[in-house]
Amino acid sequence: MKRFKERWEIQKNWQLLFPFLGVLGLLFSSYRLALKLSGDYHIFFTILTTIALYFVFLKLSLFLFKKLEKKWLVTYKWEMIRIFIVFAVTGTSSLFVGRPIIKLLGITKDNLNPILYWILFIIIGLIFYQILLLFFGWMFGQFQFFWEFEKKMLSRFGLKRFLD
Repeated sequence: MKRFKERWEIQKNWQLLFPFLGVLGLLFSSYRLALKLSGDYHIFFTILTTIALYFVFLKLSLFLFKKLEKKWLVTYKWEMIRIFIVFAVTGTSSLFVGRPIIKLLGITKDNLNPILYWILFIIIGLIFYQILLLFFGWMFGQFQFFWEFEKKMLSRFGLKRFLD
């Protein structure tokens, strides 16, 4: 445990919450994907697929940590886990918020061209994603990181004049 804390620069025990949530999130994602892949096969196949996917996702996550560690300026390594969790929660939440909004507007695949429907769905999802990213960044104590990230993203969309 001491090596783990040193590797992720964890000074207080409450900071262990973020690696725990990260591992739990990877395991849940692996399980959900394994359920989709295994279909009606035996539970043993689902468990094996979950384990295999978990290790693939873990290796991918650790690879991304190494690549982004130099790019993202954070004080401690464990904060990167917190940032990844914010991105995951925000992405999922934007879908949960976007779907009811698009239904509230009366936009469905039945009354609109499917291509136009998906374009509108993505635009509405992006709008809520930006708002939710700042909200969850604030909730997880990373508001400054996400505010800078947001400013960069909006300037890439050509909306920098709204930030000044």
